[in-house]
Amino acid sequence: MGSRHLLAFAVMLVAAPLAVLSAPPAKQAAAAASTTKPANSAAPAGSASAGAPTGSAGAADAAEAGFAKLQAAETRPGDPKAGQAKAAACGACHGMDGNSTDSQYPKLADQSEQYIVTQLMRFKSGVRENAIMQGMASTLSPQDMHDIGAYFSQQKRMPGVADAKLAQDGGKLYREGEPDRGIPACMACHGPDGAGNPGWRVPNIGGQHADYVQTQLKAWHDGATWGTDSHAQIMPTIAQHLTAQDIAAVSSYVEGLHAAPAPKSSAAPSPID
Repeated sequence: MGSRHLLAFAVMLVAAPLAVLSAPPAKQAAAAASTTKPANSAAPAGSASAGAPTGSAGAADAAEAGFAKLQAAETRPGDPKAGQAKAAACGACHGMDGNSTDSQYPKLADQSEQYIVTQLMRFKSGVRENAIMQGMASTLSPQDMHDIGAYFSQQKRMPGVADAKLAQDGGKLYREGEPDRGIPACMACHGPDGAGNPGWRVPNIGGQHADYVQTQLKAWHDGATWGTDSHAQIMPTIAQHLTAQDIAAVSSYVEGLHAAPAPKSSAAPSPID
C-alpha cells in the first residue's frame, strides 16, 4: 500500500492528547542533536534493531521462505495466561509487564498480538536481524509467539513524555505529513493516539521510547529493511524522505502520545422502579 493510500486516511483522523515536558530530558536532547548510532553499527544486546539479512542472495531467499512457512503455520488465538509464563525471559529487557525502563528496548505492553507475532517470526526466520532476538525467537513455536503476543497485548502501557522543543514540529509532521516531500501523515496508519491497526499489523507506537523510535527511523532512512513483503517496505520508503531533525521531532512527539481518557458521566443515575 503506497503513500497515496496512507494519506487518504489522514482526513478522517483528529489530533491526539500529548504529554509534554517543558524541559527536555537528557536522552531527548541527545536525540535532537542527532547522536543516534548509524544503522550498520552493532545493535545493543537484546534491542530489536532494524536490519536486513546480510550475505548471499540465497541466504536472504531462505530467510524469506522460512518467514512464509512460519506465517502459514496453523495456530490458535493466543492464550495470555500461557503467554505470561512463556514471556518470563522477555522481562529482562522489555519489563515483566512489557514496560521497559531502558529506552533502547521497546515497550511491548499494549502492543497487538498480530504485530508481536509477525516480528518474532521475522527474527526466527532471519528476515529481521538481531543476534539476541534471533536467539530468543529460535526456540519459540508459532503458537508460543501467539501466546506471548496475547499476554503483552493485555498489559497497560505506561505513558511517556515529549520534549516541548520538538513536539510542535513533530506533531505537525505526525498529523499532516509533508506531501511535497513524499511524507504521509503518520496518523493515517498509526492513528491520532498512536494505537496502530492490529488487523493490518501496524504497531502501537503511542508512548514508545523516543530513543527506540529514532533508532528505527534512522536505520530505515539509511536503507535497512525487515524483509521484502509489502508491510516491510512501507516505513523504509517513507523514512528515506525524513531529515535528522524530522526524525528527532516525530520520535519525541510519539513518546508523548497517549489515548484520551474516557469522559466521566455527569448524569445522575436513573431511579430504580
